[in-house]
Amino acid sequence: MSLPQATTITRRKAIAATSALLTGLCAGPLVRAIKPLNRTSKSPFKLSLAAYSMRSYLPDTRKDPKAVGEMDMLGFIDYASTLGIDAVELTGYFMPYPLKNDAINQLKLRAHIHGLDISGGAIGNNFTHGPGSDEGRQQMRDTRKWIDYYSALGAPVIRVFGGKPARGVDEKRAVKNIIANMRLACDYAGDKGVILGMENHDFLIDIDRMLPIIEAVDSPWFGVNFDSGNIAPTSDPYHELARIAPYAVNAQIKVEIPVNGKKVPADLGRVIRILRKAKYAGYITLEYEGSEEPRKAIPKHLAELRALIA
Repeated sequence: MSLPQATTITRRKAIAATSALLTGLCAGPLVRAIKPLNRTSKSPFKLSLAAYSMRSYLPDTRKDPKAVGEMDMLGFIDYASTLGIDAVELTGYFMPYPLKNDAINQLKLRAHIHGLDISGGAIGNNFTHGPGSDEGRQQMRDTRKWIDYYSALGAPVIRVFGGKPARGVDEKRAVKNIIANMRLACDYAGDKGVILGMENHDFLIDIDRMLPIIEAVDSPWFGVNFDSGNIAPTSDPYHELARIAPYAVNAQIKVEIPVNGKKVPADLGRVIRILRKAKYAGYITLEYEGSEEPRKAIPKHLAELRALIA
């Protein structure tokens, strides 16, 4: 895809800045580059549902591009419209790739007809590969494609991942690669008017590992996808969540939380209080991963969240 001249210049600047950053990382400790978001919004929280909640019904097109499920993404939007919520979060795993313009337009139309916003989107990326490697370049190409798609859908934020380090890649190198790739991806996302929210997931459930990366990716188009259920083993996962809440640009809520590595029912009220204290503004997105049948469980958990954010 050809880019306008102004965008190309921005990319060159980003590459130069990334090279300087990697040099600094190799030389010594990281200088803090980003601060918690400064928000004064009085807007109420709104409810959204992540398509991943209905993954048992949706086709996993990552494994089979021609997969067919009990429902497609249009069907998910139809289902969400029966729940009295404000928005839906769409997921790339369950949509065709490449996503054609007609499919994008049909998703926008269906959501609007039902009175639903598209609160965000999700992709499956791995940024632990070196930006100059074959795999790293392929990951960036795919990420840019999904940024294009979600921009066309009108999604304000995409949740992205640091990823899992490839075999033979040590922690320090993986962190450097995540930072370098995320900076380049944010530069591209900013051109499209889309925010990237890096999730505490996989390699980054360890908040001590995640925070330096957050602080290094100095872009207005970057923040945290706050996932209340993804925390490394600790006796107080709520304390760890409070450390990343000030950077949140999207909030995904799970009904279970790991305490010392074992999943237990989450104190959803405490999670919401953490977000309020951090002055988070935006969607509260239920991502249901419990063992109960989703159609039975989702309405109950949405009702609880609705009462908590009222």
